Amino acid sequence: MKIFKKYLALSLTVGSLLFTAAAQAQEAPDALVKRISQDVLDTAKNDKNIQSGNQQRILTLVEEKIIPYVDFERMTSLAAGRYWRDATDDQKKQLITQFRSLLIYTYSGALSQVRDQKIDFKPMRGDPADSDVEVRSQVIQPRGEPIQLNYRMEKAGTSWKIYDVNVLGAWLVESYKGTFASEIGRTGIDGLIKVLADKNKQRAARGLK
Repeated sequence: MKIFKKYLALSLTVGSLLFTAAAQAQEAPDALVKRISQDVLDTAKNDKNIQSGNQQRILTLVEEKIIPYVDFERMTSLAAGRYWRDATDDQKKQLITQFRSLLIYTYSGALSQVRDQKIDFKPMRGDPADSDVEVRSQVIQPRGEPIQLNYRMEKAGTSWKIYDVNVLGAWLVESYKGTFASEIGRTGIDGLIKVLADKNKQRAARGLK
């Protein structure tokens, strides 16, 4: 999962610029991601607190500019797979909360590493009227080969939300799906919730490192 930690923030740099709902509805998903991605990258590069590793500032940036555009309920249900339908409403709520927190720490840790990277977006494929699309891009680094980053997005009402990310050919949800299934098989859904909660406590205690 280290490659996700390093590049996930770059792949999920979508956030909350002050667009109206009408403007969001009219804007294509790739255009929306591109516009807000640039805002997040510029902020990360130019904010001295972020560059120095200020945890609270980084977490705030993630909460404000990334989290509102991620569909955590769908992401969590896909990661839980067939076990999702067996979970109670309270267990589902706890899973979403803990998985959301885990990814926030992951995004924040990656965001603190942003320096001179750039994102290059590829032309959209498929019917523009589709409500479920894949946005393709790559991260251009000062050194090394470009990093493939693709996003699965769905139209939720008048706006678009991300529910999965592909880094170097591996989908994030699929990567967690195996871990979730293994833990649920050993300790049940409550056991998975506890594992996620413990990881979040550990991350909170040691910061974003």
